[in-house]
Amino acid sequence: MQFNKLLLKVCGLACAAVLGWGFTAVPSDDPIDDLRKGFLNPPTTARPGVYWYFMDGNLSKDAMTKDLESMKAAGIESLIFLEVNVGVPRGHVDFLSDEWQRLFAHAVKEAERLGIEITLGVGPGWTGSGGPWVRPEQSMQHLVASTVTLSGGSKQRVSLPVPPPHKPYFGEGGFTPAMRETWNAFYEDVAVLAFPTPADPAHVEGIDEKSLVYRAPFTSLPGVKPHLLQVAGYDTAAGSPIQKREIIDLTDQVDAQGTLTWDVPPGNWTVMRFVARNNGATTRPAPVPGLGFESDKFDTVALNAHLDRYVGTLLKKIGGTKPHLPGGLKRLHMDSWEMGAQNWTPRFREEFRKRRGYDPLPFFPVYAGNVVESMETSERFLWDLRQTAQELVLENHAGHIKAYGRRHGLTLSIEPYDMNPTADLELGAVADVPMAEFWSRGFGFDASFSVIEATSIAHVNGQARVPAEAFTAQNNEGWKLYPGKMKNQTDWALAAGLNQLVFHTFQNQHLPDSLRPGMTMGPYGVQWNRNQTWWPMVGAYHQYLARAQFLLQQGNTVADILYLAPEGAPHVFLPPASAILGDTIPDRRGYNFDACAPSQLYKAAVKDHRIVFPGGASYRILVMPHIHTITPALLAKIDTLVREGAVVVGLPPSQSPSLSDYPQCDEAVRQLAGKMWGTSVIPQQPQRLAYGKGAIHWGGALSRDLDRLYPRYEHVADILSGMDVVPDFESDGSVRYTHRRGPDWDCYFVANRTDSLIQTAARFRSTRGAPQLWDPVSGTMRPLPVYTVSERTTSIPLTFEPYQSYFIVFPSGQAADDSDKPTNFADYEPVFRLDGPWEVSFDSKWGGPANTSFDTLADWTTLHNEGIKYYSGTAVYRKTFDLPQSVTGKSQLWLDLGEVCNIARVKLNGKPLGVVWTAPWKVAIGDLVEDKQNVLEIEVTNLWPNRLIGDERLPDDGIDQNGWPDWLVTGKPRPSKRYTFTTYRHYGADSPLLRSGLLGPVVIQQASW
Repeated sequence: MQFNKLLLKVCGLACAAVLGWGFTAVPSDDPIDDLRKGFLNPPTTARPGVYWYFMDGNLSKDAMTKDLESMKAAGIESLIFLEVNVGVPRGHVDFLSDEWQRLFAHAVKEAERLGIEITLGVGPGWTGSGGPWVRPEQSMQHLVASTVTLSGGSKQRVSLPVPPPHKPYFGEGGFTPAMRETWNAFYEDVAVLAFPTPADPAHVEGIDEKSLVYRAPFTSLPGVKPHLLQVAGYDTAAGSPIQKREIIDLTDQVDAQGTLTWDVPPGNWTVMRFVARNNGATTRPAPVPGLGFESDKFDTVALNAHLDRYVGTLLKKIGGTKPHLPGGLKRLHMDSWEMGAQNWTPRFREEFRKRRGYDPLPFFPVYAGNVVESMETSERFLWDLRQTAQELVLENHAGHIKAYGRRHGLTLSIEPYDMNPTADLELGAVADVPMAEFWSRGFGFDASFSVIEATSIAHVNGQARVPAEAFTAQNNEGWKLYPGKMKNQTDWALAAGLNQLVFHTFQNQHLPDSLRPGMTMGPYGVQWNRNQTWWPMVGAYHQYLARAQFLLQQGNTVADILYLAPEGAPHVFLPPASAILGDTIPDRRGYNFDACAPSQLYKAAVKDHRIVFPGGASYRILVMPHIHTITPALLAKIDTLVREGAVVVGLPPSQSPSLSDYPQCDEAVRQLAGKMWGTSVIPQQPQRLAYGKGAIHWGGALSRDLDRLYPRYEHVADILSGMDVVPDFESDGSVRYTHRRGPDWDCYFVANRTDSLIQTAARFRSTRGAPQLWDPVSGTMRPLPVYTVSERTTSIPLTFEPYQSYFIVFPSGQAADDSDKPTNFADYEPVFRLDGPWEVSFDSKWGGPANTSFDTLADWTTLHNEGIKYYSGTAVYRKTFDLPQSVTGKSQLWLDLGEVCNIARVKLNGKPLGVVWTAPWKVAIGDLVEDKQNVLEIEVTNLWPNRLIGDERLPDDGIDQNGWPDWLVTGKPRPSKRYTFTTYRHYGADSPLLRSGLLGPVVIQQASW
């Protein structure tokens, strides 16, 4: 039904109250009453958080309290507590000392007082779980081997050398002298095996990766493989494999000194001595007193020893958790996996036999790259090795930390990526709260894959909160970022499925308040702390986030496609590139998708031909990875889903990837695949096979035109279209989206991806009720009178300011608004321009003039006055003006600030009108403006770089290799005339200055409809 035709006009979002578009009294059975209340007053769980980093002993009660109070005042109500050692001289409070524990308890008590949730990293530094208390026998270990060749035919007594450990992935620089000594000395004998020396030994390519000696960081190192997949059939190995039947176990014939006594059979023999060695993983970058080895990730005894020593000590100090309070210690946290891989633990052989059903001992030579039996057999063993390692990490490390936390009233968050030796989706699925990470665009790496992974995990598991370590940055950020600059990437994060940003990083500001910008974590992180120039105004940005994050934590995400990740480890899920738009901030196309770990799929069922999960997620189509291996159990689960009505896209697999139950496992796969697909010959054209109540699609482009591990997006989209499923969202403009659905409502988040004003006809796959526009920047909600409803979609003409975003809400059964407005958006016509002069006041403490006058608005950096040119901070612009007599209808008047560098707060006639930090750069003034003598005040705040650059012309009196400067340590006057002080030098005297100030033009506008 057609309600109105829209004349698209230049707009900014109108304030509902100012324009008379507020809602009438809400009945108690209103389907969106709870949504409305939470949007207007978001709970703690929807508010943003920060990484709260402490720098190696530099901490105090006073600084902690100031930090926490500044967080609360700015709308931050959660934090992750970590202590590291990155580029700042050591302080006087040793990590985990009695004083350190008292300070931690103080922080928890203050967080309880303020209602701030604390999440505690499970170890010092950010890498994992370890410390100086971890004994080498309870540390992460590798199985390594030395080799001796013998000529047989006699009884021999041979000294077998102790094999050296593998070099640590990050080198030995993280070792203390005592750690290096321990690392070199520690080993435990495991086995000694002998076999006839092959004439031409065969070798497994890439063995260090396949045997979990190393797992390189996927985020930061180009060329790291996202997965290690089995293939259907391997070429015969070049060279001669070791025959399993000829391997002899000589372990009992070796004494404690490593001397073998053996009557060597005739021929040439190879003897391998296998020992366990520490893998070199350390608590990086931990405070110096927290340096130590990482604990064994396969063993609960080793993990308990660590947890009791660290987390247990702190729990005892604070008197346990207090679940009845909104603030305080609430969660444990495993940060991004950066401690590498291990492939051994004292009980590994026993665990392997229990889980895989065969003894790994004869395959130990494969650890060193030798081929046993055949290349396929050796590769299958390595697949089983990695699978066993994965299960031990999931159960005995992540799962055990989760259980430990629950016993103490704590949940667990996990960032399951980077150097992860398991499948990312599998590790993340253990968490109560799966987390992602993304870097500030242009200031670091592309970790957007982790966002897809974490949101997929949460959606499939039905978990409401999906936080992310947000806006991580490297050493070229240097206080350049601010809320307006971050708006586009923030909206990307929200549309990608994240719904709680945790800014990296709020560096604990231990220094005196006069020394600003103050402490940094070396060169890393966006600077998100109370010493930022714009911190007094950042609450407006945080409130926008809280409103948006609240809505995006409600209901379930709507997605049509479910990509099944292959079995095996390690694995980084990467969707088809054709399913997303863009690179480091990739957006979804019209049919949204999630990914699913194999372990998650076992929980799925089918309802109305949809694949459904206990948490409420549902999908119309399951896309299998284009590989030829699968375990019989997983194929049986897919068979059940299809027979019950699911639609699946995929090839018939031909074998198992494992040696477990070999070769019967392969036959089981072939028989079931034959039953489901009927043939293994790929059809030339796409085919739909009816199977049970469901269907299988394969062949043609679906099996040939691949994008990473899956068919290209458009081929799957064609199937959905053929199922009479329309895209969830379509627009003729550059608009990103995500869609949440509840029992009585649909809610779409839509955002302009461009820096230009756009007008678009958007189509939504919802007909639940009359649409409403909810603006998370202003907190206003209003009906949209102009829309068209078809059988399955609602089309709405929309207008967006640059990088503008809002929600379109469809409440079930709500009738159209009776407004006679002919358009969804106002037209803004200029009334008059507030030209100079302006009275401007700077803070003289930071070098600016206390009072000056600007004849015209100008960029501060273009002025000759060096106190203004190099100024960083807030300046107040003041002007008195009269309304022109021609102005009528004051209620529709707006003040447009034009260009602002970088954030502003507006007052009119002494009354606050709010903070302006993003487009549209305007505020409604109709309720406050007078005909005469209006007093306008605009506080404008710029960024730190200009003052830092200006100070580089003066002598450097900051920290050096000897530590804190003497004047700071002794309390003497500062010798230089610098205004700023920081712990990392980002700029030189010749660095370019950044545009600053109110540039305008400042214009009073009148809205019309």
